[in-house]
Amino acid sequence: MKLTVTTHKLPGYRSTLKTAQRLAEEAVRVVDRAVPGRMPDVQVVLTAERHLADVTTAAEFATAECTDKRVQSRALRFEKRKARDTAGRAIPLADGGVLIVINVDQHPNEATFAITLVHELVHAMQTSRKDVRERLIAGIRNNLGIERLSRRQCREYDRCIEQEEREAYGCEYLAKRVVPSAAAA
Repeated sequence: MKLTVTTHKLPGYRSTLKTAQRLAEEAVRVVDRAVPGRMPDVQVVLTAERHLADVTTAAEFATAECTDKRVQSRALRFEKRKARDTAGRAIPLADGGVLIVINVDQHPNEATFAITLVHELVHAMQTSRKDVRERLIAGIRNNLGIERLSRRQCREYDRCIEQEEREAYGCEYLAKRVVPSAAAA
């Protein structure tokens, strides 16, 4: 398991990056012990709301092998509309790792950052389970319009995503082990 923490178009955020690296190492250790599965290689990217859509869609295009410019521009517009409400996203990568993109504008302190980081790391652990990565990639391809799923497959996909979200929200209590002040948030 390899962990990298970087920034994307965030000048002057060196102290934030150092804090994020420290918290990410501790969060990976805590989540790896508490959640079933195997932690894949994780890339954490800190970015602002303005650039969140660029990073997430680029990763989705690479994972889904999408080269159609019309599809890419449509997906980018959609993601830009959602960016304001997004605190973080976990996206499976084609090489077997997971990209976690975190919106630094949504995190005023270490406690809220730790909660989001733990939530997204739980999603990263879920990708190591049987057939989850393939299902997530099929869902990305469906959402982009590259390869459509049947209605039955879409309902199953939505049900699994909802179940995984409940699990991730249920594990957010682990953030208080990463940052003691996270319990107050």
